[in-house]
Amino acid sequence: MTTRSFTEAIRETLEAEMRRDRRIILMGEDIGAYGGAFGATRGLLDRFGPERVINTPISELSVVGAATGAAMTGLRPVVEIMFMDFLTLAMDPLVNLAAKARYLFGDQARCPLVIRTACGAGRGYGATHSQTLTAWLLHVPGIRIAAPSTPTDAIGLLKTALRGNDPVLFLEHKLLYGTREELTLPVAKIRPCPYGKARVVTAGNDCTLVAWSWMLQEALRAHAILSQQGIRIDMIDLRTLAPMDVATMVESVRRTGRLVIADEACRSGSVSAEIAARIFEQAHDYLDAPICRLTAPDTPIPAASNLEAGWMPSAADMVRAVHTITGR
Repeated sequence: MTTRSFTEAIRETLEAEMRRDRRIILMGEDIGAYGGAFGATRGLLDRFGPERVINTPISELSVVGAATGAAMTGLRPVVEIMFMDFLTLAMDPLVNLAAKARYLFGDQARCPLVIRTACGAGRGYGATHSQTLTAWLLHVPGIRIAAPSTPTDAIGLLKTALRGNDPVLFLEHKLLYGTREELTLPVAKIRPCPYGKARVVTAGNDCTLVAWSWMLQEALRAHAILSQQGIRIDMIDLRTLAPMDVATMVESVRRTGRLVIADEACRSGSVSAEIAARIFEQAHDYLDAPICRLTAPDTPIPAASNLEAGWMPSAADMVRAVHTITGR
């Protein structure tokens, strides 16, 4: 077995898929010789040349617009947006063309566009470089959203995105880039991971804990504490948010009767609110306690490390929430 960091998993998957399919091109700011803001494309310019690893001007609107056109005319572009905050500059081509291409052209057009972007707080980057704006795009039909929490899932979910025919928003939490995992197979042999299929990380009957991306790592720390206290949780890693595996969550809640959702984003209109609504619609008769949503407050993200740490939901918050709704 071999270990890979989250960043290495992304880089090696891009390389393997670019060798497999010559239609895949990379586009973005400083992705060439510099290797991207977080090093995920380092070395790929040397391997594939400037025709397939394309440094772009600093204009997210232009990059996503050009990539959307390229995707609709035979290529498979992978765009790197340095920070998810900057995706707001590209909402028009993404929301009004890429996401709607199938519908607008009577299912005669495809838009195999992948947008990789770094999201999340925890690095001290402040209010304009740390946001997780997933809920904005969850509201848009036609966009798939992946939020891996491990290097293995990053490989499998990215392969699925690169081989599909729809636009995919691929979320890479900054705190995950340095995390490492032992891979049971070489990157080239890891299978694509299906979208809309959650992973049950731990099994238990006391409470259901739903998380994704970096929050899954915090959930694992919470599980270690709770298990020592004799509390067994059903931990679910959603892996993708669009499509969302509601069935697995409903089955779990019908068994445990309790639900905690860990979502790093601000509370109002969040992904956690959508999950809570769907679970209540389909499993309210099975709930023995109110659904608990652990989110960030409705404020900009602080840059000061002590304030930022208190702004993000933590393992300690999850432990307290489980104690509260289980009464244990």
